[in-house]
Amino acid sequence: MPDLETIKKLRSICGASMTDCKRALVEAGDDLGKALEILKERGAEIAEKKASRETKAGVVDVYLHSDRKLGAIVELRTETDFVARTDEFKALAHDLAMQIAAEGAENTEELLVQPFIKDQSKTVGDCIKEATAKFGEKIEVAKFYRINL
Repeated sequence: MPDLETIKKLRSICGASMTDCKRALVEAGDDLGKALEILKERGAEIAEKKASRETKAGVVDVYLHSDRKLGAIVELRTETDFVARTDEFKALAHDLAMQIAAEGAENTEELLVQPFIKDQSKTVGDCIKEATAKFGEKIEVAKFYRINL
């Protein structure tokens, strides 16, 4: 049985619920690395199940580089306004706007396979899948534009 501190540590790393973290640790025999892999696999499964859902709420975020010559606008959508209003969802939208400004992309498919600017060990698509698993709702990049003056 995993101790509370290990569960909290896992939760701080991945953002999953305490219950999900505890289950993953039990399944992994208290191995933090294996538990992270289990949660990642479950997150991908959850995202797959929610892929057909309709996204009716979301936010638009703008990023402007300090030189004022490079920027991006992104529309990030989800199923409910409850998720769209959270600070974490808004932060994800801002990070994606920064990603688009820095790396650019011709379309959503190209964007999703790029290494994520804040964590090169995962792709933008991985970040969206993780958010989908965490919030329990489909999340998608609806539109984006890169501005280069």
